[in-house]
Amino acid sequence: MKKNIKYFLVTVLAISLSACKDDFLEYVPQDQATVAGWYRNATEIRQSTASLYGRPWFGYNDEFGWLAGDLMAGDMHHNWDQEGQFFYLSYNENNSYIGDGWQGLYDVISYANLIIDDMPSVASGNGVEASVIDAGLGEARFMRGTAYFLLAEYWGVAPIVEKPAEKVTNGNLRLPKNTTSSLYEFARRDLVFAAENLPKVDAPGRVTSWAAKGMLAKLHVTMGQRSVGGGTIGSSADFTIAAEYAADVINNSGLSLFANYEDMFKIANEHNPEILFGIQFINGGYGFGNSRQARFARHSRITGDAQAWGGGKCMTVSFLNTIQANAGTATDKRKRAIYMQSGDMYNYLATTEGGYKYEIVSRDDKDVQLESATPTLTSLKKYVVGNVADHGYVISNQDSPLDIYMLRLSDVYLLYAEALLGSGASLSSGPGYDAYLAVRARAGLAAPADGNMTYVDLFNERRIEFALEGLSWLDVKRRYYRNAEEALNYLNNQGRTNRYFRINTNDNLEKDPAGYELVAAGQTSANGNQNTDPIVVFTAAKMQLPIPGSEVVSNPLLRAEVEAVEYVFE
Repeated sequence: MKKNIKYFLVTVLAISLSACKDDFLEYVPQDQATVAGWYRNATEIRQSTASLYGRPWFGYNDEFGWLAGDLMAGDMHHNWDQEGQFFYLSYNENNSYIGDGWQGLYDVISYANLIIDDMPSVASGNGVEASVIDAGLGEARFMRGTAYFLLAEYWGVAPIVEKPAEKVTNGNLRLPKNTTSSLYEFARRDLVFAAENLPKVDAPGRVTSWAAKGMLAKLHVTMGQRSVGGGTIGSSADFTIAAEYAADVINNSGLSLFANYEDMFKIANEHNPEILFGIQFINGGYGFGNSRQARFARHSRITGDAQAWGGGKCMTVSFLNTIQANAGTATDKRKRAIYMQSGDMYNYLATTEGGYKYEIVSRDDKDVQLESATPTLTSLKKYVVGNVADHGYVISNQDSPLDIYMLRLSDVYLLYAEALLGSGASLSSGPGYDAYLAVRARAGLAAPADGNMTYVDLFNERRIEFALEGLSWLDVKRRYYRNAEEALNYLNNQGRTNRYFRINTNDNLEKDPAGYELVAAGQTSANGNQNTDPIVVFTAAKMQLPIPGSEVVSNPLLRAEVEAVEYVFE
C-alpha cells in the first residue's frame, strides 16, 4: 500500500478537457501548494469533483472491468495470454490486469480522498455555503464508497485508506487488510452520506441522490444474500432496506427505462433517463476515452482504423443458450445489441458502405478472407459504435466518447425484485414481480409461462440485461453467497470452452451455421474435430481474486496468511 498512499499526495495536473457533450469534465489542481487558493465557490468545487468521473476509473475499466466482470463469469469466450487467464481461471497474483484493477480502484479512492480531506475546510474558510460543500463531498464519497464495494466483491479484503496525509506524516505506510464487513460498512457510510447530500437533479452525467440510493440497494441486497447462505455478514433486514431504497428510486426519481435497448448504447443517447451512474469518457485520447470499441470490435471495417482487436472474442455457448431459453419462442430485442450473429444488419455502422452485415466469414472481391469465424460464430457488439462517418467522432487512440454504464435504472428494477424475493423460492405478483416484467417487456418478452419468477429466472434475466457491462461477476457472487454449492454447479456446468468447428472445409458452407458443429471441451467429434481446451473448474478458492503480488511484496501485511482486521470507525 505504500505506493497507493504516496499516490494520494501526487499533484493532479490541471487539464481542461474540451468536449461538447461533457463540458463539466475539467481536472483542476489538487496539489498542496495551490489547493489553499482553490475551492472559492460552487463552480470550483464542482470542477474538482468533475475529476472523479473519468480518468481515475480508467485503470479499472480499460480491461479489468470486462475481464473479471464478463470473461471470468463465463459470458464471453476469449483465451489470449493474460487476458485469457480469466477465462481459464489460470491467473495468479502476478496477472497484470489484476494489478490494474486493484490499483485502478485505489486511484478512484485517492482522487476522492484529496477532495474529502482538503475541500471542506478550505471552502468553509472561503465562505462557501455548507450545502454546497456537502454536495461536493457527496460526489466524492459516492465514488469512494462504490470503489470499496467493488474491492469487497472482487478481493474480499483490502486496506481502508482515509486521511492519507496524516498517515504519511506519521509514517504509517503499511496498512493491514480490513475485513469484508468493514469494507461494506465503510461503503455504506459513504453512500448514505451521498444519498443524504447529493441533489435529486443535476447536470447530465453527474450522480444524484438516486444514484446513491441505487448503489445502497445493491449493497444491501448483496448483504442479504450473504445471510441467506448462512454467512455472518448481513441479515434478512438487508432485503427490506434494499427494497425501500429501490422503491424510492423507481417511484420517486422521475427516471424511466429507455424505450430502445439497442439505441441506449449509441453515443447520442448516453445521457438518457435510465443512467444513474456512468463513467464519463470523452474523445480526448488514450486514458480519457472508452477503450472497449478497440477491445471488442471485430474488424477495422467497423472502426475505420486499425484499433479493432475483437476478432476472436465472442459470447460463450452458455450465454447463447441462456438468451434463447430465456426468450422461449420470442426474439429478445437485446440480442443484437449485445452480440452479432449471422445475418444481423447494422445500418448505423459502416454507413459509407451502406451498413454492416454480419457474416461468419467475410471475403473481399478477390476472395481474400477479411473476417474469420469465432469459436461460437458470434462477435461482440455492445460498446462498438463505429467510425467517424457513423457518429462524428474521430476515435484515434482508444478514445470512444461513449460512457460506460455502471448503474442503470433497470438494475434497480431487478434489484427491487431480488430484494422482495429475499430468501423465498419465487414471486408471482406484487411490485417486485412487476419490475421484473417491465424489464422483460422492453426486451419484447412476455411473463414466464408458469407465472412465477424464481431466483434463477431473475439471475438469467440479469445475465442478459447487463451482458458485457462488467456486472455479471457481481451477480455470480450474490448467487454464490445465497447458495455456494448451487453457484459452483452453475459455473462448472457452463461448458464455457465448448466451441464450433467446420464440418467440411471443402464445402461452400463457411458462411452458414449448418457448416459447423459444436464440440465440447476435451471431446473429439465423429468428423474428427478435436476440442483441446480444458474443462474449467471453479472452487471456493477461486471466488475471490488474489491481492496483486507487487502489493504484497511492498506490504507484508497483505499476505494471504495474515488475518484481516476490523476497521476502527471514528
